[in-house]
Amino acid sequence: MKRYFILLVVLSLNQISFSQSEIKSIENTLLDYIEGTSYNHPDQIQKAFYTDANLYLDSKDNGMRVVPISQYISWFKKGEQGEFTGRVGNILSIDYFGNVAYAKAEVLIPESSLRYVDLFILKKVNNQWKIISKTANSETSNLKGDRILFIVSNAHFYGDSNLATGNSYSEIINAYDTFVKAGYTVDFVSPEGGSIPLAYINTSDELSKSYLYNPDFMYALKHTKKPAEINPKNYKAVHYIGGGSAMFGVPENTAIQNIVMTIYEDHRGIISSVCHGTAGIVHLKTKSGKYLVEGKRVNGYPDAYERKDAEHFKQFPFLITQTIEERGGDFNYSPRNTVHVEVDGNLVTGQNYLSSKPVALKIIEMLKK
Repeated sequence: MKRYFILLVVLSLNQISFSQSEIKSIENTLLDYIEGTSYNHPDQIQKAFYTDANLYLDSKDNGMRVVPISQYISWFKKGEQGEFTGRVGNILSIDYFGNVAYAKAEVLIPESSLRYVDLFILKKVNNQWKIISKTANSETSNLKGDRILFIVSNAHFYGDSNLATGNSYSEIINAYDTFVKAGYTVDFVSPEGGSIPLAYINTSDELSKSYLYNPDFMYALKHTKKPAEINPKNYKAVHYIGGGSAMFGVPENTAIQNIVMTIYEDHRGIISSVCHGTAGIVHLKTKSGKYLVEGKRVNGYPDAYERKDAEHFKQFPFLITQTIEERGGDFNYSPRNTVHVEVDGNLVTGQNYLSSKPVALKIIEMLKK
């Protein structure tokens, strides 16, 4: 029985690994299309498409025109190769079965306040994923291509216990919705990449429910990026999400620390956190070797409100208030269930899920300046 169980686990892990590999291969094909059209690289576009692929696009008489891929590629031979075309692309979702796949991407043209949604059908040909057809539609949009990086955790349990935990769904959607409505694109990164556990989901709340049943949003949570996939120069701000998971895997992750401090120090970006997400900033150090929190006003979920007799609390690797104060930070907080936001330079921290939207609004205000 034990050997049978081990075999099942191995087969399951192999299946997950294969699935991730296929998704990555499809992503690479879509990125050839996105990058090729964003920077006038006809050869890269050709690489993404099957030789006889067609594009089904709108015509001026509100009908449809069929554009062979060869004609489509010719449009990108007119400009200087490598020159930015004003198109900012982003993969929204991918689904595949065997050797066929369906995918969705958005292409932003900020100069024209347009957002195109591209739908693709792909097929695996000679062991390579190729786009065999594409169609698209557009809408007016305030999305500019400016990006915010949300930092989340892969931890499903409190430490080494069997006590389940997760990332605070309410904190995610309240901040996410605020940023998106203000014209920002949000990406998610976790220490291991891939799917993350969620906690505090209230399906009676209209905003929570709307995102829970939004396939593109849920795809992003299922396929968070690994640190190695993140280019710091692409982000205006980082935002640490709370929930019990935030105490594990994220604070000590050096790859995430390097990304965050590069955004903060090299690109004058903003670091932000809410609730237990503040655990993610306690180990951050500047290039001079000082802790980021030294001499700064900081907020988060206070030690004073923790249930010290709770089993999950015994699993915490450190205490947020205590650690920040030991490292020279000035930790401030308000009564329970009230909004509290601290701003000190390019560090913005909030106390609880109620502070998620106010923190996001403060970041947006700062970025506009």
